[in-house]
Amino acid sequence: MEIKKSATFDEISLGEVMLRLDPGDRRIRTARQFDVWEGGGEYNVARGLHKCFNFNTAVITALAKNEVGYLVLDLINQGGVDTRFIEWKDFDGVGRQVRNGLNFTERGFGVRGAVGVSDRGHTAVSQLVNSDFDWDYIFGELGAKWFHTGGIFAALSESTAEVAKSAMISARKYGTKISYDLNYRPSLWVSQGGKKQAQNVNQELAQYVDVLIGNEEDFEVALGLEIDGADENYSAIDVKAYESMIQSAVAKYPNLAAVAVTLRGVISASQNDWTGLAWSKNEGFAYGVAYKSLEIFDRVGGGDSFASGLIYGFLNYFPLQESLNYGLAHGALAMTTPGDTSMATLDEVKKLVAGGKARVQR
Repeated sequence: MEIKKSATFDEISLGEVMLRLDPGDRRIRTARQFDVWEGGGEYNVARGLHKCFNFNTAVITALAKNEVGYLVLDLINQGGVDTRFIEWKDFDGVGRQVRNGLNFTERGFGVRGAVGVSDRGHTAVSQLVNSDFDWDYIFGELGAKWFHTGGIFAALSESTAEVAKSAMISARKYGTKISYDLNYRPSLWVSQGGKKQAQNVNQELAQYVDVLIGNEEDFEVALGLEIDGADENYSAIDVKAYESMIQSAVAKYPNLAAVAVTLRGVISASQNDWTGLAWSKNEGFAYGVAYKSLEIFDRVGGGDSFASGLIYGFLNYFPLQESLNYGLAHGALAMTTPGDTSMATLDEVKKLVAGGKARVQR
């Protein structure tokens, strides 16, 4: 892929940023205190690209103008992501009309899986419309080398799907590369037509994408592609099935320059097998390093960190194999720390890509 040589931003993400309330090693239902983090599928990619990979990034989102919104803003500022495109919505005092999203997430352990409870009705970002942004200014005058959004943002409301589409059209007009993470969340679609509507929206948006990202469920459920011969926990014999799935996606969407799929085998909440495969027009298929029995501290955000590592590779014109391995390494490291966002350093990612082990650093 030919990347723009100069732009104000290396990458811009469009999506919701919520306040995550984390009970640590306790349960949501029995917690007496919570740690707070900021997080959101699309935003996590921008933060990872800045904090770990040293790129200049920004987020396009909206927040309600109150103390919770200012807390989210402070957390974004700590992550170093540019906030100039945040649309502030006046708060009505109690949240009947507009509010900030909350995400209660417990990590899981052993046989007890992770649990997420979102409280995001009437959020500021779900009410965004195209007139809130000057896309020609963002992608034309300022410019971005890369634009990332995904299925979580598109699922928030009818208007957010339209905002995503308009942003993609403008990004393409100005030569910005576009990635889209399908990120299927059943809870977001249950009141909006379920799987069928999710497929309608994602199939429409996929026509404007250069790099399509997701896990096996995302492609099957959110995009409506069949995966024959694969089970819920991938195995080596499944690879041909995922190759066939990617080929179906590329045949249906000839605009795609690359596709990347993460594969996760759940041994327990604390141990996963983790790998992936990718395809590009220029290089065909690549198969990622397999992390067998990867120990998990907090799996939330692992896929987003995979996406930022993959994009890091593309922005640096790495071969597809190397880009895929950067994505898998960054995702693996992100799942060893709490919170939605990566705490990994570039040196740590490079070391893991090179086959480094977890020896103590002194």
